Amino acid sequence: MTTRVKICGITRLEDALGCVEVGVDAVGFNFWPGSKRHVSLARAVDIAAALPAGLLRVGVFVRAPPDSVRAVVHAVGLGAVQLHGDEDPSDYADVGAPLWQVLRIASTLPESVSPRAAELLLDARVDGFGGGGRSFDWSVAQGARRFGVPFWLAGGLSADNVREAVRRAAPAGVDVASGVESGPGVKDLALVRAFVAAVRAAEE
Repeated sequence: MTTRVKICGITRLEDALGCVEVGVDAVGFNFWPGSKRHVSLARAVDIAAALPAGLLRVGVFVRAPPDSVRAVVHAVGLGAVQLHGDEDPSDYADVGAPLWQVLRIASTLPESVSPRAAELLLDARVDGFGGGGRSFDWSVAQGARRFGVPFWLAGGLSADNVREAVRRAAPAGVDVASGVESGPGVKDLALVRAFVAAVRAAEE
């Protein structure tokens, strides 16, 4: 099975096009104003318009009103909505895109997930919201199979450790931001390329 790769926190067109060149499967736009990788709606629209149709565009939101999320989905052409706060996905059922529920892991998985979740993203629990660049025990992730929906692995991933993470957790996809950056929101194409290569090596 091919592990999908998502590069999150895209803020620049050149970075997005570099991700396409390297062969990533998805890019993430962070619409939470509190993020170091926040991107304006206008810039996200411009970047998304320049990307090939087959590339998944994911919007990251924290406690945004459903009407606002719906407007962004249609403006940018999002293929998925990642709910990275403490939202109830049921409140976002009509935003026009599949919902990714984020599970913020300290040491264990929750007992259940929302029936509205099309996919899950497992990230390390940190203070506040958004990715903290910290990893968690990847062996815990294997238990997410019981939820019956695909799950992505995030949190502290880089080219140095993603191979082990994929082999231990066997996720549907991996999500990285800070691990492929030279600075917040500025991607390093060499690191992106190395990250993708490490994921593919884990599949061999």
